[in-house]
Amino acid sequence: MTKTDILIIGAGPVGLFTVFEAGLLQLRCHLVDALPQPGGQLAEIYPKKPIYDIPGFPSVGAGELVDNLMEQIAPFKPGFTLGERAETLEKLADGSFLVTTNEGTQINAPVIAIAAGLGSFEPRKPPIDNIETFEQHGVAYMIKEPEDFRGKRVVISGGGDSALDWAIHLSEITAELTLVHRRKGFRGALDSVDKVERLAAEGRINLITEAQVIGLKGDGQLKEVVINHKTEGEFSKATDFFIPLFGLTPKMGPLQDWGLELDPKEGIFVDTFDYQTNIPGIFAIGDINTYPGKLKLILCGFHEATLMVQSAFKIARPDGRLSFKYTTVNGVHGF
Repeated sequence: MTKTDILIIGAGPVGLFTVFEAGLLQLRCHLVDALPQPGGQLAEIYPKKPIYDIPGFPSVGAGELVDNLMEQIAPFKPGFTLGERAETLEKLADGSFLVTTNEGTQINAPVIAIAAGLGSFEPRKPPIDNIETFEQHGVAYMIKEPEDFRGKRVVISGGGDSALDWAIHLSEITAELTLVHRRKGFRGALDSVDKVERLAAEGRINLITEAQVIGLKGDGQLKEVVINHKTEGEFSKATDFFIPLFGLTPKMGPLQDWGLELDPKEGIFVDTFDYQTNIPGIFAIGDINTYPGKLKLILCGFHEATLMVQSAFKIARPDGRLSFKYTTVNGVHGF
């Protein structure tokens, strides 16, 4: 059994930053994540995607942000249990919690911080009968390594930020980039929409609106997509890759059985004083929680983690003296 001061469920950016804030208070942390590496969505879904709303970084790659966070928390020597899902929760006689993973690993802590994003994710797949036949053979639901598409013909479907951002990025390295959207208008940021329309006017993106990809053709490897256009009807287009970017469906998983007050679609309800849940000693921070005015931004999760560890200290160190100190004065002292 592993013992720690704070068990953090979720090793995404908010979970990682929690280690830093807890470390400043000399609290040890252990992180559990179902993914095989730290970073959460940033590492698993879009490691090469730029992020623009991290203070002090006009633009930072998602993977780079994860690397920086790992460097930042290194002095505090956090423990990791990766590739395992937090499964069951038990309250012990001393008031601490025992969490057991799906692999039987047990972690004991007086405080739990749930920083699991929106839980586990599954891609929203378009209703194409044979799409699973071409998964890993030309169909991809996320982009981990853009270089895989260099010099290739790529068709992207979708009208949100992810589809727009990747269309812009991949248009610089693909042989041909086609963006298909079922409506004329897009749901993404106006700046991204303007860039896509400008690239389409320059001939760098083949933009097809009021259309949907309804079929896939190939002999074990994707060769063509079938597109149904509102006015032009059905036609085939040769391609090497089809990337439907319709978002991800979050699943709360075993957390739903822990007695937490939650809305399966919105998240876990918390008190905004310190982001504690209805179970004393269990906190929820980042995209996994919900409260009036909640914004699902990494920036907000960092703020929530900072406040949360103040209350966590009082639970983990009931006889300790908590004093706020500026790192600019005191520096950062690891274990």
